[in-house]
Amino acid sequence: MVKIVLNFILFVFLICVSPLEAREEVSIKILFLGDSITAGLGVEPSQAYPALVDEMIKAKGIDGVSVINGSISGSTTASGLSRLKWFRRAEPDILVLALGANDGLRGLSTEKMEENLGKTLEFARGQGMDVILAGMEVPPNYGPRYARDFRLVFPTLADKHKIPLIPFLLEGVGGVAGMNQADGIHPNPEGHRIIARTVLPFILEEIQRR
Repeated sequence: MVKIVLNFILFVFLICVSPLEAREEVSIKILFLGDSITAGLGVEPSQAYPALVDEMIKAKGIDGVSVINGSISGSTTASGLSRLKWFRRAEPDILVLALGANDGLRGLSTEKMEENLGKTLEFARGQGMDVILAGMEVPPNYGPRYARDFRLVFPTLADKHKIPLIPFLLEGVGGVAGMNQADGIHPNPEGHRIIARTVLPFILEEIQRR
């Protein structure tokens, strides 16, 4: 009789405790590597879209996921690789690479931008990270040829490296006055909420795969 009671207690313990322990052991770190848009220039850190994505993930009851915003205002693709090497110590599992906007605004070489992003992607994949690439566009006043060449860099890299592509990070935000701050470039809090909703499905799919 005592043995039966002990076995029953052990059974209840395994059901009630083990799943909780398993959830605590599962840890997925998501690193956002971008420029002022992703850094949340002009809004509170909690209003920037990476923080909102974190909230949305938690609201879905998904445990064990943490978000690191490694974005710095003014960054170009030239800094991507060195910054990712620095953040390697955090051992991110998923990288959201959102660089390129400043290259475009400065009219920098799209060939060099592609090379910079490619090296960053190769390093990330070599470290076992799953990568989501965020696409970007430049205003039409930069000329149709430059705008086209710039836009094509992102799907070209996504196809080459077989990674998910967010076609346009600022979909529904870029060029929309009500979604941006007075400078017309950086999203306001509502703009960041739209970006978060754009990015979230890509994040969830990567989490699901893991």
